[in-house]
Amino acid sequence: MTGLHVVSLRGKVTETRHEVAVAVVDGAGKLLASNGDPDLVTPMRSAAKPFQALPLVEDGAAERFEIGERELALACASHNSERYQVQIVQEWMTRMGLTEDQLVCGSHRPLAKELGFRREDGTWDEVDLAPLSRVASNCSGKHTGMLVLAKHCGWDSENYAIEGHPVQERCRSAIATLCGVPSSTLGAAGDGCGVVSWALPLRAMATGYARCARSSGAMRQVVAAITKHADLVAGKRRLCTALMRAYPGEMLAKVGAGGVYCAASIEAGLGIAIKAIDGDHRAAAVALVEVLHQFGLAAAPASRLPEFARPVILNTNGEVVGRYEPRGSITFTSSKSH
Repeated sequence: MTGLHVVSLRGKVTETRHEVAVAVVDGAGKLLASNGDPDLVTPMRSAAKPFQALPLVEDGAAERFEIGERELALACASHNSERYQVQIVQEWMTRMGLTEDQLVCGSHRPLAKELGFRREDGTWDEVDLAPLSRVASNCSGKHTGMLVLAKHCGWDSENYAIEGHPVQERCRSAIATLCGVPSSTLGAAGDGCGVVSWALPLRAMATGYARCARSSGAMRQVVAAITKHADLVAGKRRLCTALMRAYPGEMLAKVGAGGVYCAASIEAGLGIAIKAIDGDHRAAAVALVEVLHQFGLAAAPASRLPEFARPVILNTNGEVVGRYEPRGSITFTSSKSH
C-alpha cells in the first residue's frame, strides 16, 4: 500500500507530489502511526511556540504581571497581523514598559496572505490587516513574552533572542523536558524572526504535543489560552484557528514554517507531528487533516474543513484550475484503542 503523500492537480493531471513524514504518539512517546521517517530531525520552527511560552507561567511571570489569556495565546501565536491582534500585543507591551525597537523580529508579510486558504469558489474572508511593522510581525507576541520573561527574571534583555541567552536556554529546557529528549541534543539555528529555532525528531515533537493534551498546571493554562482564543493563535483563513474552532476543546494545533505542523487530540491524549519534506505548507495542512481522518481523531474533518482538506489552486483571474489532494495511507504501528 502506498504511503501517505499529497499531490497537486492541475485539472485532472498530477503536477507535483509532496512527500510527508508523520509521527502519531501517546504521552509516553509510543509510536502509534507513522509515515516516512517518524524520527526525521527538523527545525520545529513556530510549532515550538507553546513550549516557548510555558516559562511565562511556570516561572511566575504570568501571575506577577497579570498576563491574561489573550496575551498568553498571542505569546504562542503565528498571528495574521490582523489589526485587533496587533493592538493586543501593543497594549501588552505598553503595560510592561516595552517599546517596539526592543523587538528583534522584523516586519513580515501577513500570514493571512502567505498561508491563507480560499474556499471552493475561490473566495475568502476579508481581513483587516495592520500596517507592516515589528509589532505586526506574526511572532510579535512570542518576542513580547520573551522580553517579559527576561524582565521577570532580571536578565539583560538586549540579546534575548540569541543562543546562550538565559531566555533561550530556558526555552530549550522547556522544549526538551516536554518532548522527552536531552537538552544537549537539540539542534540550534536562527528562525525567520531572529530567535533560536530548535531541531529535534518528529516523534519527539509529537510527544511534546501529546503531553500538552493531558497536561496539568502551567501547561494546562497555556493550552486553555490557545484553545479558547484560537482566533489569536492564527486568524482568518488559517487551519490552526479553523481546526480548533471546528473541534472546540478537543484539538490543539500549531503550524511551523518549512512544512511543519503539530497537533494534539486533547480527548485522546495523542500528539501528531508532520513535515512536508519539500516545505510546502499547503501539503502539510492537507496531510494533517488526512491523518486526523485516517486515525479517527476527529469526526469528519474533510467535511468540516473542506478548504484545508483539498485546497483549491487559482489562476491570476481567481479561477479554480486545480487542487491539492491526499493519497495513500499512514501505517499503524500500534493499537488505535487510545
